[in-house]
Amino acid sequence: MRVRFGFQLSVTTLFVAVVLAVGLTLVFLSFDRARSITRSAALAFIDRVADHTADRVDGEFKDVLDILEVLRQLEPVKSGTILGNPSLYSTLAALLRRHGQLYNLYVGYDDGAFIELDMLDRAGPALREQLQAPPDAAFRLTIIETPPGEESRVRFTSYLSSDLAILAQDHGTAGYDPRERPWYRDAFQPGAGPITEPYVFGLANLIGYTVRAPFPQGRRGIVAGDILLSEADAFLRSQKLGTSGVVFLFDDSGKIVAHPRMEEVFHTRAAGQLIDLPPLGQLVTVDITQPLNVWQRGGATQQIFEAADGRTYVVAFRSIGTARSSGLSLAVMAPLDEFFAEIEAGRRRLFLLALGLVLAALPVVWWIGSMLSGSMKALARETDRIQKFETEGPTRRIRSIIREIDDLGRSVATMRTVVRTFASFVPKRLVQQLVATGDALEPGGSRREVTILFTDITGFTAITEKADPEQVMLRTSRYLAVLSAVITEHGGTVDKFVGDAIMAIWNAPADDPDHIAHACAAVLACREANRRLNEEFEREGWPAYRTRFGLHTGEAVVGTIGSDDRMAYTVLGAVVNLAARLEPLNKEYGTDILVSDAIQRRVSDRFVFRAVDTIQPKGFEARIQVYELSGELSEHSG
Repeated sequence: MRVRFGFQLSVTTLFVAVVLAVGLTLVFLSFDRARSITRSAALAFIDRVADHTADRVDGEFKDVLDILEVLRQLEPVKSGTILGNPSLYSTLAALLRRHGQLYNLYVGYDDGAFIELDMLDRAGPALREQLQAPPDAAFRLTIIETPPGEESRVRFTSYLSSDLAILAQDHGTAGYDPRERPWYRDAFQPGAGPITEPYVFGLANLIGYTVRAPFPQGRRGIVAGDILLSEADAFLRSQKLGTSGVVFLFDDSGKIVAHPRMEEVFHTRAAGQLIDLPPLGQLVTVDITQPLNVWQRGGATQQIFEAADGRTYVVAFRSIGTARSSGLSLAVMAPLDEFFAEIEAGRRRLFLLALGLVLAALPVVWWIGSMLSGSMKALARETDRIQKFETEGPTRRIRSIIREIDDLGRSVATMRTVVRTFASFVPKRLVQQLVATGDALEPGGSRREVTILFTDITGFTAITEKADPEQVMLRTSRYLAVLSAVITEHGGTVDKFVGDAIMAIWNAPADDPDHIAHACAAVLACREANRRLNEEFEREGWPAYRTRFGLHTGEAVVGTIGSDDRMAYTVLGAVVNLAARLEPLNKEYGTDILVSDAIQRRVSDRFVFRAVDTIQPKGFEARIQVYELSGELSEHSG
């Protein structure tokens, strides 16, 4: 595949490449200055990592709290209308899809009622296998409620597809009481935070936090959602800080909450059990007590300290604001020598200088590139519209201060006018084919099966001989435009107008395997369009145009005839002559649409035909059966 770049991007990239090349050369030549700035650069770097990671963790909690805030304001949640409420289930599913850190959403009430929607795949394949969920199930819906007329709570379980269709459901005795769960027990107590301590989630047997939001109004209860610690562990593992660097979460008691190697310390756990978190020393091999004490006493958030292993470390601490009630904090730690060796640190400084120059000049370069490429983009859009034959409306000249671009704009405007004019005299499908293939219009043709239509207006001369010629031209042009549009909509090509008559072709120039059916449908649609137009003419005081149609199919020579300076795309052969003979026969038989038996045989299963007569058209040796096309078969069935 050929790679292409935009003009504006190319100009900007070239500038950035040149400046960076110069800057990197200076970095390489000036590495001896690196040692003096190693520590400050390390602190700035670790500080940025801490900010980014803390924001991500805090953002996850904030996102969930925002969801819960929306959820607890919903009327069905406040009123406890949880049974038979598809709109509520749809809302829960939409919120879960939007926020990938959530395993589930649920609501518990003071009277023991409960609703929970789980995304099965987020808890891993073990849960799906344990539940024996249907293969296509995406959600598990659990509702615990006392149905009308019942005295005890019942548990209703449903497995839902991705579009919330019910795949399986069951009900039984409610053996679960949300009021006994850690996330519910102290939620209404003064000072209770929105985030629980880590514990084991029920059926999934997974460790995590519950984020919750009580609502005292209405039925009174708590909306909540679970965040898996495994998700936090995976995120922390993705923060690469050299070979020995690590990012972890801990609480005020000095226990680790999330760590890239957290799963190593957990084995068998019981559902609902609060987790005995490991102390810092169990997973963090470097003693960070001294810098941690400094930070907790209000000292610097980022520090450099010497460890017992003889290496120098840089560490940064951050509090997770949303989880302040849980005492959750974040630490980022890495050995200084892994990230900022002396020579490399000096190069980094000069690289940043070069990068600063690039960033400072980038808006100006981008503006210059935008100014130069604006006209090119406009020209590209204009030529694309021309290729798609979107040439209606006034011609718009694209101008530029660049002479060559301005000249090109004039040429494109001229080309649009030429194409629009050319398409008015040559079948548009043919012009589109020529543009698409890049072929030149040359004399010649080929044999192929086509369907030919001829139309004519009954008594046109008598209608118009005493009328105002200008009105005749306007009304007739309007009539021809209406029928031409219908023919084009049904895949036909208007070959030519002969006064008030139309000759149209199907299966040329573009292939149409179902051209006979499309032609029959077009003729019926033309008759209906003619009827509506005649109603307009009558309201305007203009005589109705009653149209006769003749339709035939067969093999003909299709192509271009003429001289070098004047050519015409048309169809030649007996099939054309026979179609032309059929149209005036309508007058003799009192019909509107006459077709040959070649048409009738091919689409008799789709359209309604009435046998009219067997004739021998002038100039033809064989006799043919003539039929009247009455309508589509479905219109007359039953």
